Amino acid sequence: MLWEGCTPVFADIDQDTLCLSPKSILETLQRHPDAAGIMPVHVYGNACDIEEIERICSDHSLVCIYDAAHAFGARYKGRSLLDYGDYAVCSFHATKLFHTVEGGCIVSHSEEQEHAIELLHAFGHIGDQHYSLGINGKLSELHAAMGLAVLPYIGEIMQSRSEVFGYYEEFLPKEGVARPTLQDGLQYNYAYFPVLFSSEAELLLIKSALEEANIFPRRYFYPSLTTLPYLPEISKKCLCPIADSIAPRVLSLPLYPGLQKGDVQRIAEILARNIR
Repeated sequence: MLWEGCTPVFADIDQDTLCLSPKSILETLQRHPDAAGIMPVHVYGNACDIEEIERICSDHSLVCIYDAAHAFGARYKGRSLLDYGDYAVCSFHATKLFHTVEGGCIVSHSEEQEHAIELLHAFGHIGDQHYSLGINGKLSELHAAMGLAVLPYIGEIMQSRSEVFGYYEEFLPKEGVARPTLQDGLQYNYAYFPVLFSSEAELLLIKSALEEANIFPRRYFYPSLTTLPYLPEISKKCLCPIADSIAPRVLSLPLYPGLQKGDVQRIAEILARNIR
C-alpha cells in the first residue's frame, strides 16, 4: 500500500477469532470517511465475519481485498474462502499448506479484473501490444512444477494435518492455554495451531523451553502492525488495543504432515511444565 502511495489506517481485531472486527471497521470509517477499501485477513485460515464485511463494503462503496494467504483449502458455508471479496490474494510460500516454494495467486471475479492482473504481472503488455506499466510477477516453470507435484496430495496433506490438530486438542493443558475461536460455518484447512498465553513473558519462557528441545514454534503477526517504524504518523496513531495485546502473546505450534502423536504429547508436556 505504501509503495502505491496509499495511506493505511488500521482497525482492531476480534478478540475471539483474531480476525478484523466489523465494529472496529465502522469506528475507523467514522474517523476516515474517505477510505477506498478494506483489506481483511483470514488469520491462520480462519474466516473473517464475511457477511458483516460485505454489508459494510456495500453500504460505504468500498473495495474488499482479502488477504487470504493462509486460506488455501478452507471453505466457508460451502464455498472456498478465496471466492469472497472483490479480490482474494493467496500465498504459495514454502511454509503454506499448498506451496510452489514461492509465489501465490490472485482470485478475481470479472474478465476486466483478470485482464488488469494479467497486465500487471507480465510487464504491462500482451505480445507486441503494450497497455500499461507492469512488473515481472510471473510464476516460473520450476515453481509451477513444484505446485503440480504437491497438488495431487492436498487431500492427504489436509487429512494428516487434521490428525495432528486432533492430537493437540487431546494433549494440550485445559487451563492456561487459549485458542482462537473458529468462525461458524468454516470448514477449516488445518493450516496452523495458534495458542494464546497470559503474558509475553510466559510465551517467551515456553518458546525457549521448546527451542531447547529442538522444537521451533513461530511468532506470526508479531510485532503488531501499528508499531512498525516506517509507517506514516496517521497509521501509527490508529488505536488497536486488542491487536496490541494479542500480538506478543500468540504462538504457532508445529503442525505438519507426519508429526507423530508422541511428538505432540511431548510439546504439550513442555507447555504444561512451564505455564505459570
